[in-house]
Amino acid sequence: MSEKTKVFIDGNTGTTGLRINERLSSRGDIDLFVLPEEKRRDPDARLTAISQCDVAFLCLPDDASREVVLAADSMGVDTIIIDTSTAHRTSHGWAYGFPELGDAFVQKIKSSCRIAVPGCHASGFIALVYPLIEAGILSKDALLSCFSLTGYSGGGKKMIAEYEDQNRDVSLSSPRIYALTQSHKHLPEMTSITGLENPPVFCPIVDDYYCGMAVTVPLFPANISGYNIDDVRAVYREKYSLTSDGVVRYVSEDEISSGGFISANALAGRDSMLISVLGNSDRITLCAVFDNLGKGASGAAIQCLNIATGKEVTKGLLL
Repeated sequence: MSEKTKVFIDGNTGTTGLRINERLSSRGDIDLFVLPEEKRRDPDARLTAISQCDVAFLCLPDDASREVVLAADSMGVDTIIIDTSTAHRTSHGWAYGFPELGDAFVQKIKSSCRIAVPGCHASGFIALVYPLIEAGILSKDALLSCFSLTGYSGGGKKMIAEYEDQNRDVSLSSPRIYALTQSHKHLPEMTSITGLENPPVFCPIVDDYYCGMAVTVPLFPANISGYNIDDVRAVYREKYSLTSDGVVRYVSEDEISSGGFISANALAGRDSMLISVLGNSDRITLCAVFDNLGKGASGAAIQCLNIATGKEVTKGLLL
């Protein structure tokens, strides 16, 4: 690649694209390519921009991302495409952009020109569950549940406008449970990447604050037969001290909570993630706190850019 990495963001007006643009615009090693406004929705112009860049971020709806990738593949475009949508997270041949899971994930990101950025809810769940299955503490046939609280920015421009409307509905002033049919779009990657045989019972909740997430997974002794809460803590302590470059860190209860409370927006504006293990020998709560727009979206995307182009992993990130 050239001294400066030429980058195109397809969909740079949405929340993820805007933050990627913000993070990259001040970097001297990046040359951001921007289409004129009148060409922004022109498929041919967008495909030309992708083919002429070193790296292209897709910050588009799922169907639009599939169309772009299909067109790029049919033309033999070997630009590194980093897709932030749900479209390719379980697709064969695509790298899954969560390098903290281990060297195999890092090497796939380095060698692939097609990289899928993990989903926000999925990032927390996978960060908690994958290491325990890898270590043999959790079995692949475990029956799990997941509670995930997110800020409203995760719903995109339409939801942001609804929450920030002065005449909004009163219901938006309280937490709202959604994905009631247990068919949330993150479930396939939560299951596939961890290796679970059964999707978890998943309860996502959106609340009246802009960004930040707290993802929890409860465990009973029956889930980790033969192991205890200290064994679980030891797995995270070792896993994320070796693989995370400081982006994902295991911390104690005192470091993740304040006055007995955990704030879902504690890492708002940052690209890092905190992992902790709470509870006691009878009832354990696994917890991940991060920003849905940071490690849950744009921060993870920039990590993938850095790894794929041989940069320092944390370059341009706010930890």
